[in-house]
Amino acid sequence: MTMMMGETWSQIGSLIATIMFLWAMFDNYFPDHLRSFILSYSMKLASFVYPYINITFNEFIGDSDEYMDLKRSDAYAAIETYLSGKSSREARNLKAVVVKDSSQPVQLSLDENEGVTDEFKGVKLSWTVKKNTTRTQSFSIFPEIDEKKYYKLTFHKSHRDLVCGAYINHVMQKGKEITVSNRQRKLYTNNPSKNWERYKARKWSHVTFEHPATFDTLAMESKKKLEIVNDLEKFSKGKEYYTKIGRAWKRGYLLYGPPGTGKSSMIAAMANHLEYDIYDLELTTVKDNTELRRLLIETTGKSIIVIEDIDCSLDLTGQRKKEKKKAEDEEAKDPISKMTKGEEDSNSKVTLSGLLNFIDGLWSAIGGERIIVFTTNYVEKLDPALIRRGRMDKHIELSYCGFEAFKVLAKNYLDVDSHPFFVTIGHLLEETNITPADVAENLMPKSLNEDAEACLKKLIEAIKTAKEEATKKAEEEARLKAEKEEKEKQKDVKVDGCLAKVKENCVGVLVKDDEALAKEVKDNGVTA
Repeated sequence: MTMMMGETWSQIGSLIATIMFLWAMFDNYFPDHLRSFILSYSMKLASFVYPYINITFNEFIGDSDEYMDLKRSDAYAAIETYLSGKSSREARNLKAVVVKDSSQPVQLSLDENEGVTDEFKGVKLSWTVKKNTTRTQSFSIFPEIDEKKYYKLTFHKSHRDLVCGAYINHVMQKGKEITVSNRQRKLYTNNPSKNWERYKARKWSHVTFEHPATFDTLAMESKKKLEIVNDLEKFSKGKEYYTKIGRAWKRGYLLYGPPGTGKSSMIAAMANHLEYDIYDLELTTVKDNTELRRLLIETTGKSIIVIEDIDCSLDLTGQRKKEKKKAEDEEAKDPISKMTKGEEDSNSKVTLSGLLNFIDGLWSAIGGERIIVFTTNYVEKLDPALIRRGRMDKHIELSYCGFEAFKVLAKNYLDVDSHPFFVTIGHLLEETNITPADVAENLMPKSLNEDAEACLKKLIEAIKTAKEEATKKAEEEARLKAEKEEKEKQKDVKVDGCLAKVKENCVGVLVKDDEALAKEVKDNGVTA
């Protein structure tokens, strides 16, 4: 028995050695065209026996001979993210991958030659990580080893259409969605254009966006909040709808109202609800329309582009010409100041048409899934062409604090849903204009000893003070107006008196001239 086993193993060894020898001869000495011909027919023959199909997704794409031309494949990254959850649950050998700008900085993925199974619409599929190792030419004594990893997807050939169509798209989409949901959202601001051409310079710099505002914490009527939330969600899920109606996938919001009414908090709540980045565009540092377009190109989808206080950020009216003329006059009087400024002069030449093209022209369609937000304290100062529907699609007025907004703030700051003082505060808010920022400041405890009742009393006193100040201000404005009208009336009376006196003097002169002429005629003996 032992001898038979030995003979069997020796025969198997001889067979393997023969196969390896024949393969080496085939690989090294057969002509390329003949080798390719034999391999292609061998694969066809094997397909009758082996009913599975393999698809590979390489980690890097580009020219493999040029290292600088290689780029990590988006498909490979999406697959790695998609399989991360399954890998951590099923695989035995895992690899930790550090992911930048993510809420989960360490991502677990399959190690080399490890695999997991997936199921899609009742079809089972297999994913495996493989690695090709080749030796590259080098001037070193030891040749460098080039390792190329790839994912291999294996499935039965009867499911080819399902896998090549719906399944691969499903993996790509889910992988990108997971990446977006895990990423750290950012707050961007534009850098001055004079720094754009420096080495590794960027047009936008960023920090991690960590503003905690949500629609639950916004001091606003619940009906109005619900309307805004529904509008945002409709937009975020409207890619196909916007394509169908032939419009760029973007939406404009105009937030207007007095200072302290929560415009910045509204923007933060919108970004947190949609999980979008924010691009805070400072127009005064943008020199012209071309730079504005270049900044737009550098923004990404799933973002909110914000221009705060647009009536102050850029003067798009004739007032700019007056300011420019005034500056030129000052420079003419003091030429040394102009020499001191040199190239630091940052007068923006962004025009109204350039800004309109930015928010509503051909360039606005780049990327898609963007929200553009303008804020202003004085909506009446803005050019109607800038804020018309289609550019600023939704106008949201953020006004003074009402009773419902106060209740939200009381819940936020004091964790109070009701209190006997609420009735008094409600009546005072109906009679007084006070901003949510002022209400919040008075509701915030300033010491450990202040309880909810003390803060509410403090708010009542603040509203009463604001009411008295508003009354005094109204009375003062009425007094000044009356004095101005009285002065105007007196001025009109004086003018009328002067005109009458002048008219009387003029008549007297005319009469005097006539009498002198008559006397002169009589003395000279001249008759008419």
